[in-house]
Amino acid sequence: MSHPKSLCEAFQQTAAARPDAVALRTPGGRSEVSWSDYGSRVERIASGLAALDVQRGETVALMMLNRPEFHFCDTAAVHLGATPFSVYNTSAPEQLAYLFENAGNRVVFCEEQFAARIQEAMKGTAVEHVICIDGHPPGTTPLAALESQRRDGFDFEASWRAVEGEDVLTLIYTSGTTGPPKGVELTHANLVAELACIAPHWPVDADDRTVSYLPAAHIADRLLSHYLSMARGFTLTSVDDPKQLVPALLDVRPTIFGGVPRIWEKLMAGLQAAGISDPSKLSAAEKRTALERVGLDQVQSAMSGAAPIPGEVLQFFIDLGVPVQEVWGMSESSALATINPRDAIRVGSVGVALDGVELKIADDGELLCRGPIVMRGYRNQPEKTAETIDTDGWLHTGDIAEIDADGYVSIVDRKKELIINAGGKNMSPANIEQKLKAASPLIGQAVAIGDMRPYNVALLVLDPDNAAAWAKQHGVADASTAALVGHEGVQTEIAKAVEEANARMARIEQIKRYKILPTDWEPGGDELTPTSKLKRKPIAEKYAAEIDALYAG
Repeated sequence: MSHPKSLCEAFQQTAAARPDAVALRTPGGRSEVSWSDYGSRVERIASGLAALDVQRGETVALMMLNRPEFHFCDTAAVHLGATPFSVYNTSAPEQLAYLFENAGNRVVFCEEQFAARIQEAMKGTAVEHVICIDGHPPGTTPLAALESQRRDGFDFEASWRAVEGEDVLTLIYTSGTTGPPKGVELTHANLVAELACIAPHWPVDADDRTVSYLPAAHIADRLLSHYLSMARGFTLTSVDDPKQLVPALLDVRPTIFGGVPRIWEKLMAGLQAAGISDPSKLSAAEKRTALERVGLDQVQSAMSGAAPIPGEVLQFFIDLGVPVQEVWGMSESSALATINPRDAIRVGSVGVALDGVELKIADDGELLCRGPIVMRGYRNQPEKTAETIDTDGWLHTGDIAEIDADGYVSIVDRKKELIINAGGKNMSPANIEQKLKAASPLIGQAVAIGDMRPYNVALLVLDPDNAAAWAKQHGVADASTAALVGHEGVQTEIAKAVEEANARMARIEQIKRYKILPTDWEPGGDELTPTSKLKRKPIAEKYAAEIDALYAG
C-alpha cells in the first residue's frame, strides 16, 4: 500500500471516497459536516488566504476552542503549502507576542473572545490580518468575508498537489518548562510516517468515532484527532469544554479514545465513587454496565500518554475490559515513538518502538530516538536543534530510560528533573508523585522536593472535583479547596494516603513532611503547563517559603 506524500493528498483521497459521511460534528449533533462540505470549506478558505497572498512556507496562527472551524482553517492553510500552528487559549499577550515573533505569521484565525488579546499581542509583530470565525470585532475580518475573496488565477488543485513531504506541516511549541517555548517543525513526511508507524498498533477505519477535546496546540490532539481523521475518514466530535467530556463520551460512544493520565484518573475516580472498587471481580455484564456510565462501552482501542500514568489506573481499566495502551513520545518525535502492543500490555512500561523507529540508551541513561518521525528542527534555533539532534540523526529526548530484553521501554524520569539528595542519591520525583496521587483521589497534584536536601518533602494540591464529592459525602457545606484543606477529615485521609505511599517507596524516597496548599492549580497557570505538566522551577520559586518551612527545624 502506497502512502500519500502529504496530508493534503490524504485529505483529498478521504473526501473523495466518503463525500456524504459525517466528518465533523459537535455533541448532540447540533452541527454536522460531511466530508464533501468539509472539502468545500477548505477550498473557499484556501482561496481567501491566497487572496491575502499567503504563500507556501508561510505560517498561519490559530487560537480557538475545539470546534469544526479549526479543522476548516488549519486544513485550508495546509493546502496552500503554508504552516498553520495553534496557540494555547490560556496564553497571555506577552506569550502570544513571543510566538508570533518566532513564527513570523501575518495571519491569525481566532474566536471573538480572543481577538482583543491577539490585537494587544500583535503590536510590533508581522501580524496583519485577524480573521474572526464567530463575529466581527473592530479590526478583524469575518471568516465569511475571507471566504468570499478570490485571487485571479489561483488554482486550488495545483496548489495542494505542489505540497511536498519536506514542507513543514505544523509548528508545535513546547510547553516551556525549562525556558521559552521552542517551535518544533514537523513536516508532512514526518506525520505521514507517524500515521504509517502507528497503524499496526492502532487500527482505525472510516467506521470509527472519537472526540477532540485536548488543545490543538498539543501534538496529541493534532495527531489522534485532526491528522488521523483526515487520513482515515472517521467521524470526529469536537468538545469545546473539557469539563463536558463525560457527557460528550455518553453522546458519542467512541470506538477509539486517547487521554492524558489525568483524564483516566478522573474517569476511574468517578467509577470508584459509584462503588466500583475492584473491577476484576465484576462479571462481563457488570463491566459493560460500568463502562456505559462513562460512555466507554464501545471503545476498541484506548491510549494514555503525555505523562506517566500510575499502574493502578491502567490495571483498573484493563480489568474493566478496556486495554489502555500506554505510549511514549514527544513533540519532537511527531507524538508517538513507542506503544504497548494491545495484546501484550506491560503495566509500568511505555511499550516497544514503533516500526521504523530506532531506540537506544546513551551512556548516561538518556533515551535516544531515530527515524522518519524525528522533527526537522526547532524554528529559527539552529543551535538548539544541534543540541537535540546529533550528527548521526539521534534525537536526544531528555528522558532517562531502560530497555529490557524484549524491547519494552520504561521511563525513569526527565534527565534534568532527577532529585539528587544531599547524600548523592538519585531519585525520580515523578515516581514518588505517582505513588502519592495513587494513594487517594483527593490528591490532584503532588510535587516531590529533595534536590540537595537531607530528605524529601512534598507540596500537595486537592483535586477540586473529588474534593467536592468528598464534601458532599461527608455533609460539608463549604466544598472549596481553601476550606477543605483545614478540615480534620481531609487532613486525616491525606495523612493516611502519604503513609500508604511511603510504604511503597524505598526509605530514601519517602516523604517526611508535606504541605496541603489551599489553592487550585489550573492548566496554563503559574504551576502547570497547558497540558498539566508541572512547572518545577516556578513552583519552587513561588512556594519557597512553604518549602523552607517544611525543612525548618
